[in-house]
Amino acid sequence: MPALAAGFTAQVLFGALSYLLPVVLGGGPAAVRAANTEFARFGALRITIINLGLAICLLPVPSWVRVLCSGLVALGLAAFLPLIFRGIRASRRAKKNPPEPVTGNRKAQVRATKEERAAQQKQENRNSLGLAAAGVAAVLFAVAGGVALDPSATTAINASSTSAGVAATGETTRVSVEAKDMRFTPASVDVPAGNRLIIDLKNTDDEDVHDLVLADGHDSGRLAPGESTSLDVGIIGSDIDGWCSIAGHKQMGMVFTVNATGAAATRDAGDNDAADGGSADAMPGMDHDSAQSTGDDAANEGTASAASGLDFMADPGKDFSAQDAELPPAPGGTTHKEIFTVTEVEQVVAANVRQKLWLFNDTMPGPTLRGKVGDVFEITLVNDGSMGHSIDFHAGELAPDKPMRTIAPGKSLTYTFKATHSGIWMYHCATMPMSSHIANGMFGAVIIDPPELPAVDKEFVFVQSEFYLGPQGGVVDSEKVRREEPDAVVFNGFASQYDHEPLTAHVGERVRIWVLNVGPNRSSAFHIIGGQFDTVYKEGAYVLRPDNSEKGASQTLDLEAAQGGFVELEFAEAGHYPFVSHKMVDAERGAHGMVDVSK
Repeated sequence: MPALAAGFTAQVLFGALSYLLPVVLGGGPAAVRAANTEFARFGALRITIINLGLAICLLPVPSWVRVLCSGLVALGLAAFLPLIFRGIRASRRAKKNPPEPVTGNRKAQVRATKEERAAQQKQENRNSLGLAAAGVAAVLFAVAGGVALDPSATTAINASSTSAGVAATGETTRVSVEAKDMRFTPASVDVPAGNRLIIDLKNTDDEDVHDLVLADGHDSGRLAPGESTSLDVGIIGSDIDGWCSIAGHKQMGMVFTVNATGAAATRDAGDNDAADGGSADAMPGMDHDSAQSTGDDAANEGTASAASGLDFMADPGKDFSAQDAELPPAPGGTTHKEIFTVTEVEQVVAANVRQKLWLFNDTMPGPTLRGKVGDVFEITLVNDGSMGHSIDFHAGELAPDKPMRTIAPGKSLTYTFKATHSGIWMYHCATMPMSSHIANGMFGAVIIDPPELPAVDKEFVFVQSEFYLGPQGGVVDSEKVRREEPDAVVFNGFASQYDHEPLTAHVGERVRIWVLNVGPNRSSAFHIIGGQFDTVYKEGAYVLRPDNSEKGASQTLDLEAAQGGFVELEFAEAGHYPFVSHKMVDAERGAHGMVDVSK
């Protein structure tokens, strides 16, 4: 307002001078006109620049825009000073050289003079329009130049949603915030209503990538460990919720609040019902590092879930190929070396449903490892993703601190363990939130054969898991995981895939089926409709063997999350034998397949 008052006062003063000076100087009509002509030179240009520039300066524009526009205003006002001297000189010349007295036909000469002046006035009007347009262009050029000099400051222009109509105080609140261990420190900041807020954000985690997204749309962008940035939030007029948008981080409690003190009780919230008790305390084997750019909760919010396209009876198409469930025999040798590369891949997970998965070696489940008790496994984990990941092999017995640590994108580690016990063991990413990493595809099986495991005619492996679908082409919905609301339960990474490409066997063949339930939340009750299991091996021990004295058999292999085993049977006659998880709601949402048995 002071700038507007000063500009208005200056224009009134100069306008008064442009009227009074010619009168004071005198010299008759010709001298007055000559002075006025000079005082009005470039008038439309100067008036446009002065008034439009002042109006721009009153807006919450970046500082460089204000500097350039105020400079133009000053030039427009200062231009009148040399015009004063030009007007005085023009008046004096007109006095020394008065116009010739009118002779002859006075009326004709007066009429000609009036016509000449009318034509001259018309031309001046056209010139004034051009000058006014030039003034507008000059101010717009100054605005563009100011934005170019400091692009990040344009966030202040968008402060209207944040300011909620609160008048700007002209004061700035600047706060430093650290992102570490699934927390922002401080987790909230009090800002007087009307103040401009600037957040200096630094990621002080060792390996995590974090960001800060506010409900009004401000976004810090991803920060690698050690990186920092300044986030100009603009004028604060209401409370604002914020969070880290890395998948699952908000649910773990990584939230932030801007409290507008002295303002009405309004809140700009982004569905921020963050973790009810998600702890960020470090815990070996449950590493809280989770750095990413593709796992984005903010991108998932407000976008329709891919679950709306689920049709478990739909044909997946002619190009579909089911994952091979047949299990090859254990390889020879006692040392097994493998490279597991973490990738982020968009894949079809059910007919007409795509998700961006985090995978080991581009497959879900990851590669199945097999060996014998006493074998040594040397696994090199290479993180080619854009977030932190880790790996935890249940088949190994060793302290998790180093081998299960999260590694940043572009890093690698070697995990070596000796298989000391038999069973089908889960491996998975141990980066928190672990539930989201598992649900988005980061799991697999290690099979360690029991000693003297009998040979069979056919051997299959099924890994049961759950999908918590984000939008089409998006990542896991961490809120659904937290609420334990799966959209699909599947064997080997695709809903009902073995309905479309059934497994095959012959009557009388001995068939062994290994089953691992990786969850992360649901239990499993593996059952073959029309079949009975004469052998059940669960969690490292035989529960049932053929020819038992009780002449008993089993109908299901019950497995909690992270449990596994195998069953054996022989099919009595040819036909189609469905297999399911007998938690029937899960069978009806994808945990279903078929074995075609022929003679």
